[in-house]
Amino acid sequence: MIERIFFNLLQVLVVLVFSPLVAGVINRLKEIVQSKRGPSIFQPYRDLWKFFQKDEVISEESSWIFRATPYIAFITPIFVTLLIPVLTDYPLFFAFMADMVGGGFVLALGGFFKTLAAVDTANPYGPMGASRTRMVGFLAEPVFIIVFFTVAFVADSTIPYIVQKRWMSPPSNFLEPSHVLLMAAFFMLILAETGRIPVDNPSGHFELAMIDESKMLEYSGKGAALIKWGGYMKLFVLLCIFLNVLVTPWGLAYKQTFGNVLLAVPLVLFKIFIFILVLVIIESSLAKLRLFRITEFLGSAFVTSVAAMLMRLFSL
Repeated sequence: MIERIFFNLLQVLVVLVFSPLVAGVINRLKEIVQSKRGPSIFQPYRDLWKFFQKDEVISEESSWIFRATPYIAFITPIFVTLLIPVLTDYPLFFAFMADMVGGGFVLALGGFFKTLAAVDTANPYGPMGASRTRMVGFLAEPVFIIVFFTVAFVADSTIPYIVQKRWMSPPSNFLEPSHVLLMAAFFMLILAETGRIPVDNPSGHFELAMIDESKMLEYSGKGAALIKWGGYMKLFVLLCIFLNVLVTPWGLAYKQTFGNVLLAVPLVLFKIFIFILVLVIIESSLAKLRLFRITEFLGSAFVTSVAAMLMRLFSL
């Protein structure tokens, strides 16, 4: 039991430490593709350090929601890390506290509070971005539900560790049409939930076009650092769910030994790096969609997830 608690804490440490590095690698590769010099892959660490060193300015008109939101946005990805396979393919101490649906609701809780905080200060750009974020969330939540519903059909469970074991048993399940469509729908969902192109441009700074970034315009100092760090961890957690549960549940520790778990760290980072290459190619090949076209993008993700569910039902 003590070992599993320690491995849970090690997973949290990996997400905390390497999530800014993932964002830095993405930004660096995008600059290379665009023939630019670009910042270092360690720039997100410097940005976090800079924000932590600055004073925090809070509007007198804001409520407790504005003050509490950075901590909620920072803690929710850490809580989900305790539920999913980041380094091990066997359940850890907190694995059965909630299933994939519960983890999705926890991540949505952080986004909900960030939306409230954007409206709380009465900045005209914050509510504008918050309303757009809620529109994206309203369209993305049905895709979440259908994806998890299909996963439950395959694995007879929504616990990530059980899904990981049963999804690839036998390995031929990977090539089933329902599995391929499910991976495509979840990939589109990651793009929408993390504010990536074509749904949103994370590097854009034009207030009228911002969606996800507009929710932190009023934050400074420690609050801005916590929200940014929480966003990095959210992307890392979603990648772990996508790669370790649905796509490539290999390379994880299968023995309850410290050395085996440490060996899984570079293997998981390598899988994430391969995914980053695909993500950079997509973001460099597409342009940000207009607002009314985002509904078409997420609508196609919903249709893809429904088709995956129907194919699975017919196969049964």
